[in-house]
Amino acid sequence: MTIDVTGREELIRTYRSGLLEDVLPFWMEHAVDREHGGFMTALDRDGRIVDTDKGVWQQGRFTWLLGELYNNVETRDEWLELAKRGAKFMDEHCFDPADGRMWFHVTREGEPLRKRRYGFSESFAAIAYGELFKATGEELYAEKARRTFQSFIDHNLDPKGVDPKFTDVRPMKSLGFPMITIATAQELRDSISLPNAEESIDRSIEVIRRDHLKPDIQCVMETVGSNGEMIDHFDGRTLNPGHAIEGAWFILQEGKLRGDDDLVKTGCRMLDWSWARGWDDEHGGILYFVDLEGGPVQEYWHDMKFWWPQAEAIIATLLAFTLTGDPKYAAWHRQIHDWAHRHFPDPGQGEWFGYLHRDGSVSSTLKGNLWKGPFHIPRMQLMCWKLLEGMPQ
Repeated sequence: MTIDVTGREELIRTYRSGLLEDVLPFWMEHAVDREHGGFMTALDRDGRIVDTDKGVWQQGRFTWLLGELYNNVETRDEWLELAKRGAKFMDEHCFDPADGRMWFHVTREGEPLRKRRYGFSESFAAIAYGELFKATGEELYAEKARRTFQSFIDHNLDPKGVDPKFTDVRPMKSLGFPMITIATAQELRDSISLPNAEESIDRSIEVIRRDHLKPDIQCVMETVGSNGEMIDHFDGRTLNPGHAIEGAWFILQEGKLRGDDDLVKTGCRMLDWSWARGWDDEHGGILYFVDLEGGPVQEYWHDMKFWWPQAEAIIATLLAFTLTGDPKYAAWHRQIHDWAHRHFPDPGQGEWFGYLHRDGSVSSTLKGNLWKGPFHIPRMQLMCWKLLEGMPQ
């Protein structure tokens, strides 16, 4: 089947130049800590450092991105050397010797400040080490990738040494763990030929299908009870459309790799349901939180437009179109692409703003912090560039 996207060459140029001439240079110029190693991502509009503390998520994410680009775009020595420096900072400063778990937040010099209950630092470190193994062939990186991935899995299944967020009166589980397991195992299957990657992916997809997808109300639940039951409280009714859309494209990607139409259908259902609930018909863009029943949401930032849900929706809609040929997804892709590129990029200073008001006006001039760094936007730009290039003419 020949797939046509209006303005395909223009889109390719937008994604490729946005990545290689705008977003990546911004972070390489302003975030690299050449004195202490690693990366400082708390940056203002012009790249000025507003806080020197380092988020461990961003150490792994930026290291992964640099390795990914080295392995899949161009073997630039600078990218590989910076990735190695990122991994060295993680090795020396981001693991707690007492229990082997990773910190979430450290000082510029690498002194520990905070550890969180969940283990997502480990998932991002794992994919970073995986890309470095693929780039260098050094087995030590592959071993670190396997070890940190297993630590991520083990801690999320059986947390030890942390105080629970809630009592056991109303046990809950979230979409985050299974969906990040899928993405991490996919990356490691590619970079280090992770044993049993499909087993981890299959188990996580089954959890999502069984517990988080509710066909009767056409909804992807962010938080459910321990057996997948609905929870009629703020936590249970709060949906995160961008998160569900991100999970949708992870499953679409697996369907593409396996040639599995059933997985593609699952991913499309997740995208369809979450788009219907998350797209802001009044102002455009993907809302951050919505209520299951259309009621008020507890979190005060619920109607803001954050950078990452838009980036994930851009990927998901394009990937769905390439897999199905359904013109609906091409239209959605153009819709979210145009809205995001009209409001988030900062042509004067580079990169994207992270936080907008509902109407698309800038809420904060921050380009980065503990949560926003060089990950969602450059991943989107790279994936969409390559998806479009791979389309039949």
